[in-house]
Amino acid sequence: MFRKRLLWQLYPAYLSIIIIALFVVAFFSSRSMRRFYYDHVASDLKARALLVREHVLPALEEMDFEQIDKISKKLGSESSTRITIVLPEGRVIADSDELVRNMENHANRPEIKDAIEKGVGRSVRFSSTLNTTMMYLAIPTKEQGQTMAVVRTSFPLTAIEERLSKMYNSILLIAVIVAVIAALISLFISEMISKPIEQMKETAQRFASGHLDLRVPIPKSAELAELANSLNEMAQQLHERIETITKQKNESDAILSSMVEGVLAVDSEARVVSINKAAANFLGLVNGDDVLGRNIEEVIRNPDFQKFTQDTLREKAPRESEIFLPGPPDRYCSLHGACLTDSRGDNSGAVIVLSDTTRMKRLEDIRRDFVANVSHELKTPITSIKGFVETLLEGAMNEPKEAERFLKVIATHTDRLNAIVEDLLSLSRLEEASEERKLTFSASALKPVLDSVIDLSKIKAEQKRIAVDVECDSALKANINTILLEQALLNLLDNAIKYSEPESKVQIRAWKKDDTIAISVQDNGCGIPSKHQKRIFERFYVVDKSRSRKLGGTGLGLAIVKHISQVHGGYVKVQSSPLKGSTFTIFLPIN
Repeated sequence: MFRKRLLWQLYPAYLSIIIIALFVVAFFSSRSMRRFYYDHVASDLKARALLVREHVLPALEEMDFEQIDKISKKLGSESSTRITIVLPEGRVIADSDELVRNMENHANRPEIKDAIEKGVGRSVRFSSTLNTTMMYLAIPTKEQGQTMAVVRTSFPLTAIEERLSKMYNSILLIAVIVAVIAALISLFISEMISKPIEQMKETAQRFASGHLDLRVPIPKSAELAELANSLNEMAQQLHERIETITKQKNESDAILSSMVEGVLAVDSEARVVSINKAAANFLGLVNGDDVLGRNIEEVIRNPDFQKFTQDTLREKAPRESEIFLPGPPDRYCSLHGACLTDSRGDNSGAVIVLSDTTRMKRLEDIRRDFVANVSHELKTPITSIKGFVETLLEGAMNEPKEAERFLKVIATHTDRLNAIVEDLLSLSRLEEASEERKLTFSASALKPVLDSVIDLSKIKAEQKRIAVDVECDSALKANINTILLEQALLNLLDNAIKYSEPESKVQIRAWKKDDTIAISVQDNGCGIPSKHQKRIFERFYVVDKSRSRKLGGTGLGLAIVKHISQVHGGYVKVQSSPLKGSTFTIFLPIN
């Protein structure tokens, strides 16, 4: 965009003001002079009209029109003034320059009308008779309040106009000379004002290029001197701050390079602006400096990390996640992301901290697998044994055949428990030998799994007279580990029965939702306060410890549900309100 220099903004403005002022002064001066001359002529004409009136009054009283005409011609010749005597009805009875019989009626002349109505009449107009512009002045001649005649004197304005024209030319010439002098002075003043500003501009440009040791010359003007001092002070402060920032950057670089955690920063367009050595090692980058300024998707081929970065840039809330980074060596990393904002609150980038959690992940896997196996493998046979024992105690032992059958089932489950213990010991030995436990998944129908879970919880539900409804399409399938999913749903259903009032209802539903399979367990129990809902999936975390112990809870059930959901590539959510019940929903990916 083209911008004019300050000089060519100030100078035309000054020049325009001067020209306008000269024009206004000349215009009003010429008008005043013209008015002055016209008033002077009018005053002179009036004096002559008064003189003429005194001379013609005796003849007018006798109505001697011939004598009046002679007097008019005589006085007009002596005073170089045209004199006209007009009766009130407009008839001309005397004129110093023309024959009366050749003159038309003057009743419509403005000066005649004004003289009769106002006592004096004055007008300036072109006279067709004399072929020149004339000034007319008329006064009435009265007797006993009645107008006898009107005495009109007139004078040609040609000489006055010529004199005024010469004066106008002189005024114009003087105005041009003054304008030229004022233009030169304005140019000089504008140059004086703009030159220091130009110097400040050049020095400011050198400030911008990094020469902060320069200083702006101090002008004589107080305002510009204050501006120059401000620029110099700004340069000094910028110099000090840049030195401080450079020192802090060097310290930050030293700290980041020595950190065990990886730190990576990106701008709002997901371009890498900073990365330390640890982060480069985690992400498999040979040299972190080579990726600066490049998009995260170009330099890091891990889709989970890319997605985490994009999510962090979109949302202002801090984010956490865990990802797997294939090696060698293979690593598990914990990601902590936070969005960066500028002074206006707009998104300016994000910083991501990577922590190596491989060792903790392995320990967590061992503990999770152990708890999941123990909870699933031991709880099922124990539940069955307990159910059959309770049946025997309730009277079935008095029936020998039923009692024998129940005892055989109990013995079978006892043998199974023994085998489970042996398997756990074997598993422990395998883990100590750094062997991994492989989980298998297959596309299985969900309806049989839900029916199995309901059968396993049937006794507990009947004890509290709780109805368990299931809603699931028999054709609905998901890629699952049947045993693990059964364990997760059993934990949810067991909790729903525990915390529901007697003779209430629990509903299990499974349906397809977008690109996931949702399985929910809904109860009408006591509900969970909102402050606890974020932590209920933590290991050993319970909302009401006394009630949980009373009902036999350990605080591991929901943690197991969470991890089983994650093993399947899904997640679990809860919706709950105190005294209104809870709905736990497991979301599993379709593929």
